[in-house]
Amino acid sequence: MKIRHLLFDFDNTLYPASSAMDTGITQRMLECVASFFNCSLEQAKIIRKERITNFSTTLEWLRSEGLKDTDGFLNYVHPESEKYEVPLQPALREFLLSIPLPKSILTNSNHVHAERVLKTLEVFDLFETITDITDANFKGKPYPSAYKAAVEKINQKAEKPLRIEEILFFDDMQKYTDGWNVLGGTSVLIGNKNGCPIHENSPIRKIQKDCSAGIQPGKTIKLNDIYELTKKDIL
Repeated sequence: MKIRHLLFDFDNTLYPASSAMDTGITQRMLECVASFFNCSLEQAKIIRKERITNFSTTLEWLRSEGLKDTDGFLNYVHPESEKYEVPLQPALREFLLSIPLPKSILTNSNHVHAERVLKTLEVFDLFETITDITDANFKGKPYPSAYKAAVEKINQKAEKPLRIEEILFFDDMQKYTDGWNVLGGTSVLIGNKNGCPIHENSPIRKIQKDCSAGIQPGKTIKLNDIYELTKKDIL
């Protein structure tokens, strides 16, 4: 089926995973975990690694543990000063403009972070919609509902309703591209720091199976960065 829309994650997808932004976000998340459990950063790292497996995000996991101040968490992890951690990508705008298809964003962060980063990269105006973690009711990728929220938002502006098979999805995490694939969509997995797939016994995996019964899984295209994308991948 012909691709008619491009849906991007942006952190570590529109810019390299080796950036100061990736390090900064991870550090601030660990500081939130350490504060919540009143433990050291080293202990926070171990606790997070052990318990986050069955959750879409650190925020979802902490909410399950009793975290109430969601806005406080998001504001701490994504302060205004984070814009100085964004590595400028001088070729990005021209590259995106060279692809004659409408584009949108799906992120497990909040809209403020998305807008701040995209404006710093000077590409904010190139995206028609942004679906953030609040649009997904804090159950982000790889929950099927997160992808469906993004498709619904895209279709609110589309001249003709799009099916998931007509939207090409880009992300740097395998569990997120896998989540798109099980719904029948084609994905592009970016870079070589792709994390781990969702465990087969995870509650999220069960939800994915229930939502994808009878659907032919889509494929994954593996690229080192988005600049390797060719017309052959899209058309």
